[in-house]
Amino acid sequence: MLDSGDKAEAQAGPDGASARYRPFAHLNTPNSGLYRAVMGVFVREKERYTVHLRPDDVARLLAPEARPSDPEDVVQAMDKLADWGNLRQDPDTGRVTAVEDFYRRRYIYQLTREGEAAEKALAAYDRGLGRRGELQAKALVDIIGQLRELLEMSSRSDPDPAVVHLAMRDLEGRFEELADNARAFMGSLQRTIDLHDAEVEAFLAYKESLIDYLQRFISDLVTMGAEIARLLLALEDSPTGGGRRIDGLMLLAAERDAADAAPGTEAEAQRRALALREHRWGGLRGWFLSSPEHEPQARLLRTAARSAVPQLLAVVSALNERRSGRSDRSSDFRALARWFAEAPDDDARHMLWRTAFGLYPARHLTVDPGTVDARDEEPVAPSTPWVQAPPIRISPRLRKTGSYERRGKPRRITDRSEERRHLAEQARRQAEQTAAARARLDTGGPMRLSDVGELDPEVFHLFLGLLGDALAAWPNGAEESVTTSGDGGMEIRLRAAPDPVTAQITTPDGVFSGPDHIVEITDLEGRAE
Repeated sequence: MLDSGDKAEAQAGPDGASARYRPFAHLNTPNSGLYRAVMGVFVREKERYTVHLRPDDVARLLAPEARPSDPEDVVQAMDKLADWGNLRQDPDTGRVTAVEDFYRRRYIYQLTREGEAAEKALAAYDRGLGRRGELQAKALVDIIGQLRELLEMSSRSDPDPAVVHLAMRDLEGRFEELADNARAFMGSLQRTIDLHDAEVEAFLAYKESLIDYLQRFISDLVTMGAEIARLLLALEDSPTGGGRRIDGLMLLAAERDAADAAPGTEAEAQRRALALREHRWGGLRGWFLSSPEHEPQARLLRTAARSAVPQLLAVVSALNERRSGRSDRSSDFRALARWFAEAPDDDARHMLWRTAFGLYPARHLTVDPGTVDARDEEPVAPSTPWVQAPPIRISPRLRKTGSYERRGKPRRITDRSEERRHLAEQARRQAEQTAAARARLDTGGPMRLSDVGELDPEVFHLFLGLLGDALAAWPNGAEESVTTSGDGGMEIRLRAAPDPVTAQITTPDGVFSGPDHIVEITDLEGRAE
């Protein structure tokens, strides 16, 4: 039978909650499991287009482990759910066969709008808690395809608003799914790393597949992230031939969003839709392009995934040590807790505490000479309560360092303004050198590596990094490689030269040589400015 605690909840709701949230009252009652099972039956039957249910129908549809031994408990549970607003009662006249049946209390029940909303909220909560997430490399491929479609439409003078709206909606949905899944996966990965009670063999098997999974995603993120950064910059660049930038495409999509707004609210609906799309575009941009305020989220995700590999190996090492019998802090504390629990009396527990932690009285502490002189002039009787006795002053550094502070005047505050100016000037010079290096490498069109000429160390270091990125991103069987730098500031196109010639690039440190290629390097940030 249901207890009186459920009846009290039916009157006031949990913790005095307002009537608006009473459909959630069944969660805080002793028989919440039965209530949730009953509501689950109504939700499943509604999906089968069943409108009304009788108590015997609900009892029959309950799972065996949730079905109470007394069928009357189901009736009482449905009555309380009706009191809370989750269900609605209607008189049941369909089974009346005699006059005395009219005097019996019979109801049929159906799910209310409030009860259905509460069940949807609880289902979403359960899904969120049980979600593990995944690193979706295929989502990166889809995002590249949708960005290329938007780039193609941006070159037109009159793109179709319906096609633009559909492409932007698909892009936003795919990116939101990628970000949510990555966040959920990294959270579940950290819980896996924090795992300490797993079997070593099972964890080793899982670790091998997990590390392989992380390495594949990191590789895809490096290659596809550069392409996404290039496409984002291309969409934000000034169009040619009467096309539109991304802000023009977002305006078209916002106008279509507001097409079905109520009369008189079209402008406000369009403004809200445009602001929302600009906000989402900023999130997508922040994932793959760096800014002075923060690093791109893709780089942070790549760093977190890379750092997870040695952490996983450390967990395996800890599990192996535990299996081999080596002591660790957690097992030591568990053994100590067991000894405390088995100690015969408080004296034995105090002795164990002193032996384990060595917290003896601080007999080595002394007072400063001034306090000693004051005590000599005005002695304090040993029987004086410590509350009434004058305080004993010790050096504030004595507890931390075990030695007294130095006497004399305190040190003057050091003025670091000159050092700060020096660092700011150094950062400015480095930024100018980087900008000059990028401008020097901008070829302005295709050219041969053998025609690059002499490069100073700063420019050569940047050039070597771009060349390495292009070679690493070269697809198998492709005629050329196109990629951008990690910060999305430069683009390089590389293809093999028609004749096998060795190219040489002279630097102050020596000569760099290799097979000749046709290269085209573009300073994206310099041209955008």
